[in-house]
Amino acid sequence: MSWKSRLLRTSLWGLVLPLIVLNGWALLLLFDYFRDVITIGVVAILLAFVLEYPVTWLERFRIRRSRAIVLVLLASGLVLLILGITLIPVIINQVNELGDRLPSWIASGTQQLDAFQAWAVARRLPVDLGHWITQLEDQIASQLQSTSGAVLSTIAGAISSVVNVGVSLVLTFYLLLHGQQLWDSIFRYLPISTGTRLRESLRQNFHNYFVGQAIVALLMGTAMTLAFLIIRVPFGLVFGLGIGGMALFPFGAALGIALVSFLTALHSLWLGGKVLVIATVIDQLIENGVAPQLIGGFTGLNPVWILISLLVGAKVAGLLGLVIAVPIAGSLKDMLETASKKPSSVSPIEDGV
Repeated sequence: MSWKSRLLRTSLWGLVLPLIVLNGWALLLLFDYFRDVITIGVVAILLAFVLEYPVTWLERFRIRRSRAIVLVLLASGLVLLILGITLIPVIINQVNELGDRLPSWIASGTQQLDAFQAWAVARRLPVDLGHWITQLEDQIASQLQSTSGAVLSTIAGAISSVVNVGVSLVLTFYLLLHGQQLWDSIFRYLPISTGTRLRESLRQNFHNYFVGQAIVALLMGTAMTLAFLIIRVPFGLVFGLGIGGMALFPFGAALGIALVSFLTALHSLWLGGKVLVIATVIDQLIENGVAPQLIGGFTGLNPVWILISLLVGAKVAGLLGLVIAVPIAGSLKDMLETASKKPSSVSPIEDGV
């Protein structure tokens, strides 16, 4: 390639790159303006995607699709009602009790650090935890205040968004009923090959991601809860289900284990270490032993790209972005690999992703 061709190519990229940045910035502004509408739509699409599985299963018994949809929605509502009557009140009580006991746990953690400091000084070990103890108390106090405020604001926002929930449920019903025609009308504006590949890639990545993470979360929450109850961890139900809920997101289980181990270590250093070891063993058994055998490699993304996609998704769309970031990144990876014109050699994308 001559120097003139290189200069021309560089100049074209110099013109195209600012346009891409400006268009991306404009899209972010547009997304922020229609955030509520987009959130309702995406939530309804995700609910319809998940509920499509039991609807399809009922259709195998020659039940009309409209009746199958109504039966699935009624069954889902019944399950939520049963959970709301039985399990959720227990969890709320334990969360409230945990909030009441946290100050005493913090004081216990400080005493344990003071005792370790005295033990180290008695043996002339070069350990000085005084500064860290003060920082720990300040950081935990500030985090508790911010967390309580965030919880209150979240509850207030949830109460004020009842209408949005109703609209999402109605939209979910219509997506289950007429979703096939909707997606056909959208993807027909793309070239046939591109539209087919994109549609199949999105479907497969969302399927692998949600099924995989749901299996991991269910197994993780059940195993953690049983283990915590067996070794008599305070608030074992909340901690076990909390780790299971965080396992719905990549790296969430590890973060939940670290948080639970830290909180229990404040109450008892020995118990915190035991929780860390047992929870880590359970996490590794499920993540590396059980889940891959059930669903395979999930999205097939490199962990680095998973983390980057989560950070970008959280920055752009908050919690909703965390939910859809990984499958969308997996679909982009598939489309880039398909667009590569060197199938015989290993592409840079395949090598790095």
